[in-house]
Amino acid sequence: MSKMYKVPNETRIGHVHLKVSNIENALGFYRDILGFEITQRIGDHAVFLSAGGYHHHIGLNTWHSEGAGKASKSGVGLFHAAILYPTRKDLSEVTKRLFEKAYPITGAADHGISEAIYLNDPDGNGIELYWDRPKEEWPKNMDGTLNMFTKNLNLDDLLKI
Repeated sequence: MSKMYKVPNETRIGHVHLKVSNIENALGFYRDILGFEITQRIGDHAVFLSAGGYHHHIGLNTWHSEGAGKASKSGVGLFHAAILYPTRKDLSEVTKRLFEKAYPITGAADHGISEAIYLNDPDGNGIELYWDRPKEEWPKNMDGTLNMFTKNLNLDDLLKI
């Protein structure tokens, strides 16, 4: 019997590439509200955005979706794309921006390992904005496995930072 393959520890999810109905509407969210920077534009049909000069963390295109309706909440497809912020303060800052812009959030949760804000982009794609607590603080079961949970996030406490 062959040994089960294990992905290398250094492996990371590099980027998400989304089909959108309108590039400018999507940029109004990803660039103007969340603060990602454009690294490349391909005509009027595709744009790549980044944090910190990486080639791209988010790709947006209308190649097969220009003018299409919003993403379906039921059926197969992307549940959400998660954007990991380096600190709780950074999550607080982006959450303040959402409230300042009156951008609707769909939820906020404390998962023990992380704190998260949930929302949808203009095309209905689920987005999670979160930060991870230090690994040594993650809740564990008696057998050492993670004990993630979902509790209400104290938004007032998060926004005080």
